[in-house]
Amino acid sequence: MSARKKLVVQIGLIFLVNILIVSLITAFPRTKAAVYSWGSSGEMVTKIQTNLKKWGYYTGNVDGVFGTQTSKAVRRFQQKNGLKVDGVVGSQTLAALGLSESAGSAGSSAAASGSSNSNLYLLARIISAEARGEPYEGQVAVGAVVLNRVKHPSFPNTLSGVIYQNGAFTAIVDGQFDQPISSQSYQAARDAMNGWDPSGGAIYYYNPAKTTNTWIYSREVIKTIGNHVFAK
Repeated sequence: MSARKKLVVQIGLIFLVNILIVSLITAFPRTKAAVYSWGSSGEMVTKIQTNLKKWGYYTGNVDGVFGTQTSKAVRRFQQKNGLKVDGVVGSQTLAALGLSESAGSAGSSAAASGSSNSNLYLLARIISAEARGEPYEGQVAVGAVVLNRVKHPSFPNTLSGVIYQNGAFTAIVDGQFDQPISSQSYQAARDAMNGWDPSGGAIYYYNPAKTTNTWIYSREVIKTIGNHVFAK
């Protein structure tokens, strides 16, 4: 084969390889995390407004339109939860709101993963706030109580709903919920989500040295771990 023919063949191969690369990029586009800010609209904005309204941050209409009132509510929520205060709902703020959304062609498996990450973040945050300084088993037990409430008909049926239920956890109102999350709390949250329940199926816990709620003493005690009494 002459040098000229070899050159033509090489150019042709390079051209075909380039076409193949472009085709692959087109077929499998890069995913981009969803971001919601002023001017956004749709189902996810409705969910954002619903949660913010439920927890007292938003007083406007739940209309699925991200306007000035929604932006201000998001900023208040971010400030309260130790997030970057920019009025933009990205992945971290979505997680704190107990929401998630798959992007691009990631599909249902990505949605499930996002939901799991959101729940892990919220559960670790409440464990850190409510059980900081408790034995590790006690931290897992607090996480298990939260999860037990999600399944119980007397409580909201979502993790975020249980955690932000009015008056349910003192850490939400006394500032502890806004403190940095310990790495141990993340592990405790994982163990609780994976099925470990040191509480024995409890849906309540309390510290006898701190509680002033006389009603809680009427609940059947299951066990004591560290400073917490677990009951049903």
